[in-house]
Amino acid sequence: MSKQKDNKGLTVKKSENFSEWYNQVVQKAELADYSDVKGFMVIRPNAYSIWEIITEYFNKRIKALGVRNAYFPLLIPESFFKKEAEHAKGFQPEVAWVSNREDERLAIRPTSETIMYDSYSKWIRSWRDLPLRINQWCNVVRWETKATRLFLRTREFLWQEGHCVYETEKECEEETKIYLKEYEKLCRDILAMPVLAGKKTEKEKFSGAKYTLSIEGIMPDGKALQMGTSHNLGQGFAKSFGISFLDKNEKRNIPWQNSWGVSTRLIGALTMVHGDDKGLVLPPKLAYNKVVIIPLLFKGKEKSVLKKAKEILEKLKEHDPILDDRDYSPGWKFSEWELKGIPMRIEIGPKDIQKKQVIIVRRDNGEKIEVKENDIEKEVIKLLENIQKSMLKKSEKNFKEKIVSVKNLNELKGAIEEQKIAKADFCNKGECEESLKEKVDGAKTLNMPLEETPKGKCVICGKKATEIVYIGKSH
Repeated sequence: MSKQKDNKGLTVKKSENFSEWYNQVVQKAELADYSDVKGFMVIRPNAYSIWEIITEYFNKRIKALGVRNAYFPLLIPESFFKKEAEHAKGFQPEVAWVSNREDERLAIRPTSETIMYDSYSKWIRSWRDLPLRINQWCNVVRWETKATRLFLRTREFLWQEGHCVYETEKECEEETKIYLKEYEKLCRDILAMPVLAGKKTEKEKFSGAKYTLSIEGIMPDGKALQMGTSHNLGQGFAKSFGISFLDKNEKRNIPWQNSWGVSTRLIGALTMVHGDDKGLVLPPKLAYNKVVIIPLLFKGKEKSVLKKAKEILEKLKEHDPILDDRDYSPGWKFSEWELKGIPMRIEIGPKDIQKKQVIIVRRDNGEKIEVKENDIEKEVIKLLENIQKSMLKKSEKNFKEKIVSVKNLNELKGAIEEQKIAKADFCNKGECEESLKEKVDGAKTLNMPLEETPKGKCVICGKKATEIVYIGKSH
């Protein structure tokens, strides 16, 4: 008789307590755990495999754009931060300092602009050295004082940071937008999530940048989550770090730079967007194990069922299937793998063997499908593709329903109260943006779409609008 293990499923519903639901999914699906060091997290294999898939996908994409990977030191001299005053001011509260060396303090990198650009100043001499396109996969530390939220707000996280140098402003402009589009494509094609892509306001841009572009996801609680950024750094950092080059006419010029990055925050986003009351729901393209095979074992029939299950396991090995032949009840196993988000479950029992079939159950919608044994391989491929597309379609529907157009302050307040993201005309003035927080509690500008023009007046001050903006609360 099968053993019954203690139930360790979710104890809250997503719709009733979103924050607690999220915390339970992340821990019970074995994505991450809290560290004994306050503010830090342990990334478990189930989540690290997701990060590895993202890394592998994105490396191929940026390699095609001429980007090379490198690695720079973890510790940054304090003097490097002081070279770029605005940048240093923006990061000062978040920097973690380590023991002094004889001449100055050292910081654990909150981002790597400064130490990378010190090297760039030594490497770049001529226009022939440009463009220089380098990416780094690494960890960074930012000394957050707010409560820890796994993947969303921790003092240490993993990310990639690209840092490129160009001969002309035009090249820099074009590629700053290209990397943002690559992030959009990553979210859509791999995470099965749409995003808001646009330009940050002056108030919200990266410290020291000419401007910042971002992608913002919309979570089920109506809050936005910044999921990636691409910054046009202009020439400011190059001037501060002495980066220059001789052009084709032997004249010395200052280059243009950008930087761009996404982090393990993406794992938190996909958990929130796709998860349900049973737990995690993984898009097939992000699942390390795409299939779990569960033999239904009855006394006297165990050997024949297990034999058939192992045959199926071998047929589907390209999908890294799991064969769960543990001595627990089928129901407990179903719950276990639903909690962990495995895209597809295959059930096989004595009656199925007689019928020369299996039962396939989709994780995304719970649909059960009878599949002939000879059709398993092609049906699994077809269903995995369908699940990926269906998850994107569902998330797009929910995404669109969360955005409402507003024309005045009362409509804006109403949208925020209803946990929506407001789309509005905006004057793009700093003082107007500052008053937004006073007039609409907890709201902020997210970004401004790049190719849309306003037709009316600013939703906040009523003066002539120059931009369209997304406004909402954010994680």
